[in-house]
Amino acid sequence: MKLEQTGIEGVWVAESVAHQDSRGAFSRLFCSREQQDIIGSRSIVQINHSITRRVGALRGLHYQNAPHAEMKIVRCLSGRVFDVAVDLRKGSATFQKWTSLELTPNNRRALVIPEGCAHGFQVLEPDSELLYLHTAFYASEAEGAVRFDDPMIGVKWPLAPTDLSDRDLHHPLLERNFEGIVV
Repeated sequence: MKLEQTGIEGVWVAESVAHQDSRGAFSRLFCSREQQDIIGSRSIVQINHSITRRVGALRGLHYQNAPHAEMKIVRCLSGRVFDVAVDLRKGSATFQKWTSLELTPNNRRALVIPEGCAHGFQVLEPDSELLYLHTAFYASEAEGAVRFDDPMIGVKWPLAPTDLSDRDLHHPLLERNFEGIVV
């Protein structure tokens, strides 16, 4: 597995190496030993799967507050998505900055998103499927979110956002005095 740090501390790209032969291919999607420097003492406690049908559909930007803050590892199983992580951590050198990565089954990449960073994605091919590995259980009372088009963040989505949930359309914008979240 190849690991590459992005421009945001704690946000990593994990790329699986495929072993191919005449039968097809095999690749490791997660290895706590190989990712020890990133994962640390965390454990994967929940694995989720999503399917998003329409091109342009957008989900996010979501996170969980402490004490249920989570690291997540996001990988595309089919289709193609523009995946985004936004740093919302109080005191971070990259506070309110974002990074993105195109995820496809063929590029075998995953985005590792630490606690205190929001996550969202936009579908670039129909019927895109994502696999999420989480280090904390989902807790509805700990949900946090920022609107996908928040001007203080300025994510440049590749397509005009469509097919947003009512919930995602009405997430709050960051206030000027927003100092970040503590994890």
